[in-house]
Amino acid sequence: MTQSARTKVKCQDPGDGSGDVIVELPPDILKELSLAVGDRLSIELVDSTIVLRPIREPNPE
Repeated sequence: MTQSARTKVKCQDPGDGSGDVIVELPPDILKELSLAVGDRLSIELVDSTIVLRPIREPNPE
């Protein structure tokens, strides 16, 4: 995926001790990047910027 979008969001702790983070992305960003609620994302720090990338599961054939 070569698409990118920039926005500010709040990260939330789900409070279940999992170490997961909930990130609420605006609907326009979800649409632009072909993401849906519940998609899994990787998180990485690149040059002082947090970068989220979708984790795509291979399509079973």
